[in-house]
Amino acid sequence: MSKRYVILDTETTGVSENDRVIQLGYIVLGRKEIEVQNEFFSCDIPIGYAAMEVHGITPQMLEGKPTCQDSSSYKRLCELNTDENYIIIHNAPFDLGMLEKEGFLTQMKVIDTLRVAKHIMPDEEAHRLQYFRYKMDIYKDEQKEADALGIEIKAHDAIGDVLILKLFLSKLKELVSQSFPDANPVDKMVELTSTPILIKNFRFGKHKGKSLQEVASSDAGYLRWMLTGMENLDDDMKYSINHVLGI
Repeated sequence: MSKRYVILDTETTGVSENDRVIQLGYIVLGRKEIEVQNEFFSCDIPIGYAAMEVHGITPQMLEGKPTCQDSSSYKRLCELNTDENYIIIHNAPFDLGMLEKEGFLTQMKVIDTLRVAKHIMPDEEAHRLQYFRYKMDIYKDEQKEADALGIEIKAHDAIGDVLILKLFLSKLKELVSQSFPDANPVDKMVELTSTPILIKNFRFGKHKGKSLQEVASSDAGYLRWMLTGMENLDDDMKYSINHVLGI
C-alpha cells in the first residue's frame, strides 16, 4: 500500500486541559486519490465563548452529532495511523494533544508546518497559517481548490484551514527544497519538526529587538535567570539561551 499524507486540523471547546475536540477535518492525499473528511462532534464540555468567537461553532450545531470516538472520521483516522503514513498539522502539539484525549496516539510521521516555517523563515513577523494565507497569496488560489474538493472555505473552520494548509504545504516544500537542495523535502520537514529552533532575537521583554548573542555579552545574568526563574519558558528559547551561553 502506498504511503498517504493526512493534512489535519481540529476545532475544540477551548484550549485548557479539560477542553475537547468538536470538529475534525482532514484531507488524505494518496498516489491517485484524494479523500476529504469533515465532521462535528457532540461533547460534554461546553464550548467556551472565546473559542466560539474564533471558530463560530455553536452548541446547536453539535446537537445529535456522534462523540469523537464514535465518529466515522475518527475511526478512519485510526485506520490511517501507521508508521508509513505522514500527518501534517500547523502547530501539531496542540491538535495531537487534543486527539490524545480521545485515545489517539499517532504512529504516523509528523510534519509540523509551524515549526518548519520557523526554521525556513525565521525573520517573518508571524508564522500563523492565516498570515501565510495572505503573505503567500494562497487566498487567490483557494476557491478553485475548494471547488475541486467540494469544501466550503471559512477562516478558522477545521476543513477550511486544512485547505489553506494543503496549499501552504506545497509552497513550504518548495522553500525547503531551495534551502536543502540535496535532501528529500518531505523527510527534511519531518526532521525539522523535531529539531530545536535557534532563536536569534528577543521579541518581548526589556531586551526586545536585541539579539540573544548581544544580551549574552551584556547581560548574561538575565539569560541565566530566564532559564531558572521563568515558568513555561519555551523549549526553543531554552535551547537558544543555552547555545549563546555555551552551556
